[in-house]
Amino acid sequence: MKNDRYLEISNLVKAYPNPFGAEIKVVDGFDLKVRQGEFISVIGHSGCGKSTVLTMIAGLNPISDGGIVVDGREISGPAPDRSVVFQAPCLLPWLTASGNVMLGVKEVYPHASKQEKKDIVAYALSAVGLGSAMEKYPREMSGGMQQRVGIARAIALKPKILLLDEPFGRLDSLTRMELQDVILGVLSRDQITTMLITHDVDEAVYMSDRICMMTNGPGARVGSLMEIDFPRPRVREDMMVDDKFFAYRERLLRFLDECEHAKKSKPAAPAAPSGDAVKASPPRNFRQRMTDSIAALF
Repeated sequence: MKNDRYLEISNLVKAYPNPFGAEIKVVDGFDLKVRQGEFISVIGHSGCGKSTVLTMIAGLNPISDGGIVVDGREISGPAPDRSVVFQAPCLLPWLTASGNVMLGVKEVYPHASKQEKKDIVAYALSAVGLGSAMEKYPREMSGGMQQRVGIARAIALKPKILLLDEPFGRLDSLTRMELQDVILGVLSRDQITTMLITHDVDEAVYMSDRICMMTNGPGARVGSLMEIDFPRPRVREDMMVDDKFFAYRERLLRFLDECEHAKKSKPAAPAAPSGDAVKASPPRNFRQRMTDSIAALF
């Protein structure tokens, strides 16, 4: 029986100090329960804290208040049970596709044999359609192929939660649709609980079991949840001519439009500093520093 509270986010708060010393709560009281194996999208206007929530789930951004529980355990930092795919794949250019995926596999499966590690890498790359491009370097791959490597690197770790932070944002429309189907194909086989951050309403409806609509920030939280009643596997051609698809789309657009009107009528709050700033590492060999930084995520 699947756990209805596999990922549980309770009263989540992220606050940053403003220039005057007071705190600005970018996210304030975000509550969400995600079922095991569910695909949920988070949508909202720019600056509402979507990516902030995702990086807190990933353990890459400290929580100001509240808690996040994954499969019965409260998280306290990054771990391989939560894999992230960012908008940019961040591949190490001196490693092949298999080398980039192997980087995480070595960290997560230190006691596996050399052949077992190779098999895990081969399975992950084949699952995203790169079985014949395993030894290509990033410079030899298109943007879509590089993002496939990023997805393979994430699923190779067999995570409990797959976190997708606008992974198709830099791709053209056709490549974007191809990769949407790649991810849905992988998830249909491996049943990984997934959260997608997106600005694309059609993408959210097409891929999701539920959509979480966030209110404006600062003080953003869950504004509304919408169930998407389409069977899996999804067939794009059938969905795009179904009246339900357009009804879901209209409801999302209406919510976003209401948030936009509320934003225009509300006085602007002082800007909070970005939570993405990272202290520079001491100067040393660039390749080794980059390799160590990527490995630290696993």
